[in-house]
Amino acid sequence: MSDPATYSAVELLRNGQQVEIRALRPDDRASLLAAVSRTSSHSLYRRFFAVKRGFTEQEIAFFSNVDFVSHVALVAVLEEGGQPVIVGGGRYIVVQPGQAEVAFVVVDQYQGQGIGAKLLHHLAVIARDAGLKELVAEVLPDNTSMLKVFERSGFRLGTRREPQGAHITLHLST
Repeated sequence: MSDPATYSAVELLRNGQQVEIRALRPDDRASLLAAVSRTSSHSLYRRFFAVKRGFTEQEIAFFSNVDFVSHVALVAVLEEGGQPVIVGGGRYIVVQPGQAEVAFVVVDQYQGQGIGAKLLHHLAVIARDAGLKELVAEVLPDNTSMLKVFERSGFRLGTRREPQGAHITLHLST
């Protein structure tokens, strides 16, 4: 596979629209913040497990500056009014050898079109090529759409449900 920092693929969404799934770029900072501002508090809560309407400069730097080795980030880009707009993002962070934690968020008006599933698929391709064996995620119990993304991923799935949420393990080996 080519360098994950230049990764790009075009996919078709459920509504027939094309979406580009590509590596987060250093110049995406403003677009990333604009996507967050267009995402509901509820969706951000599901992603961060806390009420989040803004980020500190340190958090922005963390989410924007990825090394594509231990921290990989992809964005979903659609055309809006002839302009490319970030409408979702996913990332994984290596937490131990062979395993990374994965998380996603999609701007509300674009949820239900398969963007989360596309992001997961492409992150899994990169992770597998990097030698990772598992992707893990923590999912709130009411986030049924995210649970379905994992269940329909095609990977062997381990799920441990607890009152505060579900711990998901995707086994990347074929």
